[in-house]
Amino acid sequence: MLWNEPNNLSHWDFELDPGWRIFSEMIQLSGQAIRSVNRTLPRVLGGISPIDPGFLKNLDAQGALHHVDTVAIHGFPLDWNHWTIHEWPDKLAEIQAVTHLPVWISEVGVSTFGAEEVQVFGLQRTAELLTGLAPRIHWYSLFDLPKAWPATTRHREAEGSSYYRHFYMGLLKEDGTPKQAAKYFADYTPELGICQWFHFEDPRLGRATSVLKDLGVRRVRTGLSWADSFRPNADAWFDQQMRALEPFDVTLTFCFTPEHKGLKPHYASPPKNPEEFAQFCATMTERYT
Repeated sequence: MLWNEPNNLSHWDFELDPGWRIFSEMIQLSGQAIRSVNRTLPRVLGGISPIDPGFLKNLDAQGALHHVDTVAIHGFPLDWNHWTIHEWPDKLAEIQAVTHLPVWISEVGVSTFGAEEVQVFGLQRTAELLTGLAPRIHWYSLFDLPKAWPATTRHREAEGSSYYRHFYMGLLKEDGTPKQAAKYFADYTPELGICQWFHFEDPRLGRATSVLKDLGVRRVRTGLSWADSFRPNADAWFDQQMRALEPFDVTLTFCFTPEHKGLKPHYASPPKNPEEFAQFCATMTERYT
């Protein structure tokens, strides 16, 4: 998967890239680079959030969709979106109407910010509405985000409760205690996969793979960070992560600009040279497929 939420300012600084021209070039180069080292691996455009048909039509007009095999969407109607959970099929249909490519739902989830019972309802209703409508559905996420870690968002505490919901999206609490929804999740596997981001040298990796197996999960979405690739021992950590995930069908997301490679020093910045991101994608694809 190429990038994550490219139409969300927290993940792509489109103020530096009006019209997403740099992003489009980056996707084309990356799609070509991946195909040069693996002729069959599906290439997925990073899941969009918000769900915006106009954004996809823009990328299509620039040629970016000619170099991916699938597009993806994200939705969180009980936490962040301005539409109801019952509109999920219609939101999916809006995207299917503007592309011939398959549409994956690479993140859908519900926080326990207000109550664990809300997540139980959200899980059950989401499964009822979406199972069978998309080739891949990934629930976000397995673990709560530790409170000592920052959420990947630009405005942080200025968002009010919207920011703190990021820390309650897991089926398990930070300490590994299952929430109420965890006992129901196995009812929907393997149709539902899991999206779980792992931080660099994340201590939760071993626990995660054990719980995923117990839940009957077969499909896992995670990421390898281009920015992390410049850390000491990056290859060793990437290898450890990918070995741990070998039992699963993995959707691997490539994203996050190294500070010294961006138009400005931020992980959401467009790169100075999109070819360098494409080379990272090719190198990781060759290493792990």
